[in-house]
Amino acid sequence: MFTIQKARRLVFFFSFHVWFAAILPVNASDWPRFLGPEASAISTETNLLESWGTKGPPMLWQKTIGTGYSAPSVLDGKLVVHHRLGKEEVVESFNCTNGSPIWRYAYPSAFVDPYGYNNGPRATPLLTSNRCYTFGAEGKLLCLDRDNGKLIWQRDTGSDFEVPPAFFGAGSTPLLEGKLLITMVGGQPDSGVVAFDAATGATVWQSVGEKNWTGIPMTGWPGERTVQWQRWEKQASYSSPVAATIHGQRHIFCLTRQGLVSLNPTNGAVNFSFWFRSRANDSVNATSPVVIDDLVFVSAAYYKVGSVLLRVKPDGKSFDEVWRSTALEIHWNTPVYHNGFLYAFSGRNEPDARFRCVEFKTGKVMWDRDESWQHGAEFSTTFGRGSAILADGKLITLGETGLLGLVKLNPNKLEEICRGQIAHLHYPCWAGPVLSDKRLYLRSEDQLVCLDLARR
Repeated sequence: MFTIQKARRLVFFFSFHVWFAAILPVNASDWPRFLGPEASAISTETNLLESWGTKGPPMLWQKTIGTGYSAPSVLDGKLVVHHRLGKEEVVESFNCTNGSPIWRYAYPSAFVDPYGYNNGPRATPLLTSNRCYTFGAEGKLLCLDRDNGKLIWQRDTGSDFEVPPAFFGAGSTPLLEGKLLITMVGGQPDSGVVAFDAATGATVWQSVGEKNWTGIPMTGWPGERTVQWQRWEKQASYSSPVAATIHGQRHIFCLTRQGLVSLNPTNGAVNFSFWFRSRANDSVNATSPVVIDDLVFVSAAYYKVGSVLLRVKPDGKSFDEVWRSTALEIHWNTPVYHNGFLYAFSGRNEPDARFRCVEFKTGKVMWDRDESWQHGAEFSTTFGRGSAILADGKLITLGETGLLGLVKLNPNKLEEICRGQIAHLHYPCWAGPVLSDKRLYLRSEDQLVCLDLARR
């Protein structure tokens, strides 16, 4: 007889094997999620091009795609990109060798950016051995079969939770932590961050909001103010959750619109909250936290918020502020950390864009280069704001117009090796570079290119 107990055992067996398959290790040359294999913007690949000309590295293939700001992800020779075509968001897989299509999954989207930016998705696909997770601009969370693109489950977080409209749409890439898909939903009053069962999409826990923020000191704001929670307050930011183990305790760090929270991944309990946001209402937090040992770095660019370095205490429930400054005012890129230094683009807008190296533990600016666009002639000769990744001992930098650079890792002085304007790319290139199997993938709003970085 097929009993309820047998059914439960079957469900458990199926869920376990789906989850187990989803967390198999990936090759070092894969780039299966936002900011790469370790979510650090660092690749372990070697034997890459040591220089290129003014047109950049050789192009392997190029294609026109839909709009969006999300970076592609790559696993096992297959690329997945999330973009917007007409009235649909489209998740599409391509062969990395030649760009030929493999599968396509589309669903309706009525998202309109309230500030006039494009209406495509912002978050980056998350790939496992057998699953593809995406988070659309309207907050639709999908789990697809990575082999064929068929829908496994989906959640409409905008409907399932009380989510105030975001400034620029949902833009935080979910994090896979064990069996949980941890997502910055931005729901009220206490579902700013939600953990879903990665196999089924069921809600496991929800946390962050009124309970943890009420009464918290509004550090950096004038007076002795504390947070008085408002039910209409936006919670979601464009930063992505980061997992780290500090003093033997696992943390999920989320830079929400209000500031940084540390969560227990098993149940969503808040370890601590740190207010970190601009006094201006029309502002966002977008860079992901950088965690090194027991130190956590966060940064923002709106109205001189700047950067803060926190040291987590051994109890895991409290912290000390190590330094605070405007050495870095990062709008949306996440810094690259290497040997005690941060390398990043700083500045809110193009006129105040900088490229800097900053000492991690002190906030000291080691070197600085003006990347601003002062007039039309400089539009394509400076990077403006940009993104960087680290590979083969060098920084690969991508500016807003598609200007690609190669920079030595040197905290004492800026040593640029080469730069080149990439054909087909145009402003804005706000998705960071993606490197996999010696192929560099870059996108602007509606163009995707694959460049050959293999050293011959």
